[in-house]
Order: sequence, then C-alpha cells, then structure tokens
Amino acid sequence: MGSTDLRTQIREFLSSRRARITPDQAGLPAYGGNRRVKGLRREEVAMLAGVSVDYYVRMERGNLSGASESVLEGLAGALRLDEAERVHLFSLARESTPSGRPRRTTAPLTVRPKIQQVLDAMPDTPAWIRNGRHDILAMNAMARALYSPVLADPRRPANTARFVYLDPAAPVFFVDYERISRDSAAMLRLEAGRHPTDKALIELIGELSTQSELFRQRWASQDVMFHHSGTKRLRHPVVGQLDLDFESMELASDPGLRLNVYTAAVGTPAADGLKMLASWAASQQNAPTELFRAVPEK
Repeated sequence: MGSTDLRTQIREFLSSRRARITPDQAGLPAYGGNRRVKGLRREEVAMLAGVSVDYYVRMERGNLSGASESVLEGLAGALRLDEAERVHLFSLARESTPSGRPRRTTAPLTVRPKIQQVLDAMPDTPAWIRNGRHDILAMNAMARALYSPVLADPRRPANTARFVYLDPAAPVFFVDYERISRDSAAMLRLEAGRHPTDKALIELIGELSTQSELFRQRWASQDVMFHHSGTKRLRHPVVGQLDLDFESMELASDPGLRLNVYTAAVGTPAADGLKMLASWAASQQNAPTELFRAVPEK
C-alpha cells in the first residue's frame, strides 16, 4: 500500500500546497488570462523560496534529502504553510535524510502502570491515552462510559479513526461528523509524515482506503493538523448530547502518547450530563455491548 510512501507523500503534499495559492495571494502579477496550472507555477514557488527552479522541481518530485533548514523555511514561507504543515514538511525532510541513528518505526502499544494511576485519579473526568495511530491504549471509567460506542467493536486496541470511517454509529455519535472526519484523516497524515515506515499505520491507512470512500477523499486532500484543544459535541446513547471541552497533551515522559481529557464548565448542561454519565457507568460495569449500540436516531 503506497499511501505512506515517502516520495509520494512529498510530491503530493508540495503540489497540493502550490495549487491552492493564487499569484494574487502570493503578491505576484498574473500575466495573461489562461494559466495552465492551478495555483502557482513551479518557477514562481522557486523564486519565492529563493531556490533555483531545478532545485524546487527536484524537491517536488519527492526528494527532500539534504535540504537545509533555511531552504525548508523559505519553502514553507513561499507555500504559506501553517504551523502543522510546516512541521509536516520538516518531518518529511528529516525522514528523507538518513541520520545513521535508529528511529522508532511503530507507535507505542502499552502504557506504564503509573499512567493508568493518573487516569484513575480523575474519577469525574473522562480521560484516556492514545498513540499517533489513534489506538486507545488506556482509559479511566468515565472515558470508557463516554466512548462506549467506540468500544463496542471487539477489536483491541480500539481505534477511533477506524470507528469514524467504518462504523455506522459514528455519524450519530459525533454531532459534528464532517469536521471530525476531516480532522481524523489530517492527524493520520501528520503521523504518516513522522513515521512513514510504521507497518501498523500503513495497514490502517490501507484498510480505511479500501473500505471508506470518505476516507479516500479526506486523505487525498493532503491536509494535516494538530489536535491540541477545542470543543467536541457527542451524542451519547444513554445521557444524550454532551458539548465538552477537550485538551490533548503529549506525554513528555512517553514520546508518541497523548493524554486526552474532556471537561465541562460548572453549571452547564454538559456538566449535568457528565454527572449522569458517572451514575450510569457505576451501575453498568458489566453492561452488554448491545447496550452501546442503542444510539438514538438524529
């Protein structure tokens, strides 16, 4: 499956970023009315980046090996990359340049017992740990209750990207499903740039590409993004809609793992909903998975 082939990633990412910028946006004169390319020409990007046309063509063909930091910064500026896109570009360049040092090629699949202690020490707040492939590796009781539809799939580790694209319950569970489906592919794209040889990631992308037309569309956009904080609206099968705030934090002591925490402001309907969720979770320790499929209709 070639979706994470490094040269292909570089070629498609650079050409897609070039195609979205008009000469006017770049501050360049648009000579003539019949441009043959969408967006900027290669020679225009080269000029803006301060490199030769031949050098830029080599890079857009998938070869970032040896590109200096100043060249990459110039290219990022020429293509008007945001923070996540810039990180993605530098990741692709780093993976293109052999360093002689062993690199992690698979995402972590376990967490330390003390991390589980941290999760369990937050009994009133859904909190869980995931890796870059979106495998759920550890949860507290509130997170298990909140994400019960995701956990209904018996495969372990549960994977939220697989749920988003392959489970018919996902468009109901995620109120803002269109945004979630865009974000999920963009985060996987960012991970693929960091770890293009991760076999399990390649297999996951292959599975989603084969079985989901929506994923194929989202993946083809070449978009990348961070997922640090924001709001998430969930339609829980038992307690109804929950409009929650989330924070996603990388664990400095465990590279590749992220802690996700969901909260609600005091006095809001979502805060009341979390209290109801806690009560339900306490009474349903051994609830059958069929209950988790009782997702209400829109």
